[in-house]
Amino acid sequence: MLAAFSSPAWADPSPTYAQLLARLDQTPVATEARALEEAAEARVRQARVRPNPTVSLEAENMLGSGPFSGFGAADTTLSVSQDLELFGRRGARIDAARADANTAALRRNLANVDAAGRLALVYAEAEAAQRRADLADETLTLTLADTRAALVLVEEGREPLLRGIQGESEAAAARAAADEAQAERDAAFARLTAVAQLPAPVTSVPASLLDRPPVSAPSASEGPPALRVAEAEREAAERRIAVERVRARPDISATVGVRRFEAENANAFLFGLSMPLPLFDRNRGNIDAARAEYNAAEARLAGARLDAQADRAAAEARLAASASRVRAADAGVSSAEEAYQLSRIGFEAGRISQLELRATRNALVSARTAAVDARLARVRAEIDLARQDGRAPFEGPQ
Repeated sequence: MLAAFSSPAWADPSPTYAQLLARLDQTPVATEARALEEAAEARVRQARVRPNPTVSLEAENMLGSGPFSGFGAADTTLSVSQDLELFGRRGARIDAARADANTAALRRNLANVDAAGRLALVYAEAEAAQRRADLADETLTLTLADTRAALVLVEEGREPLLRGIQGESEAAAARAAADEAQAERDAAFARLTAVAQLPAPVTSVPASLLDRPPVSAPSASEGPPALRVAEAEREAAERRIAVERVRARPDISATVGVRRFEAENANAFLFGLSMPLPLFDRNRGNIDAARAEYNAAEARLAGARLDAQADRAAAEARLAASASRVRAADAGVSSAEEAYQLSRIGFEAGRISQLELRATRNALVSARTAAVDARLARVRAEIDLARQDGRAPFEGPQ
């Protein structure tokens, strides 16, 4: 019963990376991007709607004095006015709304790609922390075994007492390193639980992402998502210039109505056009502001083009280098394991000193740590390249 209560009931292994990726649209970042896209689409629908007509009712020449007392001489007018939206006003408004909606859609794609990259990184860091904790536990086991062997030699008089004290000190350091690695592992599991929006805390990562080879995918012909967003922002800024230019032109309204002359017991129709006189406000400030925003968007696009070229070249170079680093690290681990086994046999036979055994053990620990670091670097390089391709890491083109 004690063991049942000591292990938490909420302890769950993490779902696989593919399973977490499938439910990525449920994360707050994806939900926010989807809501912003829906808002932009709603503005497009609103931009297509024509303005409402204005209905007015006027009464003149009544409730005065003399012949205008009462309502007998009243003139009553019922009219309807409609904004004609001339000079392409409606079309410019719709084009600007469509450009904003296109930008929102591309931003949603970029947000999904960034969210997938963050998920892959947090997942890989959790797995790496788990491997480092396991490595620290294994190192502690090896250190304790070496320390016991050294103490046996000290008791037999084949090693000085100093070797036993050094062994106990190394064991204490290894125990502290194991505790630290476990704390880092728990922190990485907590980050994975939060980023993946899991209902229960993660206690292990059973499916490996560090060992998965990177995906060889062709580069996107339309460019990375960040570049496409910058292009869409530039186009939207250009559309807003057209909107402000149209607003500078007169806003003409047409009026049609009927007038009732009570004194003559007669009716008459009326027609009219109205427009503001552009004497003071010609919308020049808004036009200049829209042009300045377009220049800023053009500058961001130029910077995005340069960054895209540099980032892709750097990502490809880092990925190639990390792949070579993984192969070299694996070879180093094999050599270090063999060296440690031989040195352990030689130490127990009395042909190798404790210092040499410690050196080979430290080399083995360093080699295994380097192998984990190399795989984590390969994951980071794959994340950077996937962002340039507009896809989720370790997944094909979307």
